[in-house]
Amino acid sequence: MRKIFLLVLLFSTMLTGQRRPGAVFLLIWPGARPTALAGSFAAIADDPTACYYNQAGLAFIENTMITLQHANWLPALQSDMYYEFIGVAKPFKFGTLGFNIIYLTTGKTQVVDPEGTHLGEYTTFDISIGFNYGFKLNSKLGLGLGWKIIYSYLVPEWVLVKMPGLGIDKGGTGLIYAFDSGVLYKPFKFVSLAGALQNIGPDISYSESGSSDPLPYTFRLAAKFDPVQTRVVHITLTAEVTKILVGMFAQEDNSFFENLKYEFEEAWKSIGLEIDYYEFIKLRGGYFYDKEGARKGLTFGGGIRAGGFSLDVGVDQAIYDFQTSNRKFSLTYRFK
Repeated sequence: MRKIFLLVLLFSTMLTGQRRPGAVFLLIWPGARPTALAGSFAAIADDPTACYYNQAGLAFIENTMITLQHANWLPALQSDMYYEFIGVAKPFKFGTLGFNIIYLTTGKTQVVDPEGTHLGEYTTFDISIGFNYGFKLNSKLGLGLGWKIIYSYLVPEWVLVKMPGLGIDKGGTGLIYAFDSGVLYKPFKFVSLAGALQNIGPDISYSESGSSDPLPYTFRLAAKFDPVQTRVVHITLTAEVTKILVGMFAQEDNSFFENLKYEFEEAWKSIGLEIDYYEFIKLRGGYFYDKEGARKGLTFGGGIRAGGFSLDVGVDQAIYDFQTSNRKFSLTYRFK
């Protein structure tokens, strides 16, 4: 059961000071490129990871694209935890359709009772399947919508039956749906502004334990600036504020403005820099700051693009307050 408690501890630090939501795997950044930019991607959203960061970005995608991502996620906690993403974007005359799958597994969990008897094993996993749509209102403004199915397999029923003394009240399996929406505005060729509202839906209820938790309702506000755009070099700067909306304004003794100040300070903040040389070699870096969750630090990565293929790596291990590696690898193909 050690893996379960390690994950609960990790996600608790991510969500300090708030009512604890369920399905928190939805807060993990997919894609090597966004990870290298510290998760600041809602105002870029120009590949299939737009299905996660901002569906409005799909509206500006002009070619069919597919992205695959693999990560041995936080192996210092458990060596067999994996985080996977697949996304597809397909443009049509009426807009762009997107499809994505997010999958997180913590690997096999061995169940041993207090007397040391091995009772069996099981594999914990979470999966989200999303259907997305982005369309243009005009040449500068795009809107996006998403609907997802979320399935969470935390603890099987037989574990709760055989080991009632564990005191686990957040286990079992849960199935729920949620909606996303986003907007992307490009007033100038070198400026983009974005907003996204994500994971809006009913509480997720776990069948065996009978517990229920709100989904991690999330709001993103982002901007992108391209100060240099030449044939040789393209430089992109991006910034984003991410706010988990669960448990907001919970301090009843504070005034509205005191609560507002607290909520802004508690929000996740990230900045990113991307340097594109001849549309071939990409260098990326970012900085992430989460005051309440005590996560802060640099992110970095890069990529190579050739013949329609883009191979990228993103590293964000420095934002965690324990020693680990955390590298995501993505492969994207843009059809002609």
